Amino acid sequence: MSQVQTTAPRGDIRTASRWFGALILPIGPAAIALLRYLLPYDTVDDPATITSKMLAHPGRASLVLWLAFVGVLTLVPGAYFVARLIRQRAPLLTALSLLLVVPGYLALPWMTSTDIFTWSGGQAGLDAASITRVAEATHGSVGVAGVVFVVGHVLGTVLLGSALWRSRMVPRWAAVATAISQPIHFIAAIILVSHTLDLVGWGLQAAGFAAVGWVILRLRDDEWEPLP
Repeated sequence: MSQVQTTAPRGDIRTASRWFGALILPIGPAAIALLRYLLPYDTVDDPATITSKMLAHPGRASLVLWLAFVGVLTLVPGAYFVARLIRQRAPLLTALSLLLVVPGYLALPWMTSTDIFTWSGGQAGLDAASITRVAEATHGSVGVAGVVFVVGHVLGTVLLGSALWRSRMVPRWAAVATAISQPIHFIAAIILVSHTLDLVGWGLQAAGFAAVGWVILRLRDDEWEPLP
């Protein structure tokens, strides 16, 4: 007669996995929220204006690049942990959201490449006109990455918030906050051009993801990942 295992096997990392997921979830959106608030230029500025504003504020531009680096490292794992929690309750919406947000987040390094060059050019003592000419001659993949990023992270996050709502595993406010966060970001970045509103938009996603993390922390290990 087989015995039921009542203790976790050696090497069980399920508790560590839950804690890691809960802690990393809000970091990416929070980092981008601060980035968008501190950005020394507006998204709708032309290359010459962007260059002049970045050269005028090199310290802030450097901090923005560090925040972007944090986002690159944490946004995709955060989306994975959200999906892991809700995929059985809302499989289709979860899958569709990941198909959009993951490529969108992975395009972020391409989006920051021009800013990295602009900052580096300023530190190297290049004049603003030369930096602008190079910035205007970016590779075509940067433009494609921009489309992938905008469509992926805006529409994908709306679907992810909808999946959270459908799953009924998180508070309703967290699902709504996630769903509306990136439309608010888009309005703030392109239409109203408000860094404060942009902070609110990404901050709502950070708050929604933090709520998801709290739910993950409260799960038992067997609920998070049953033993075979």
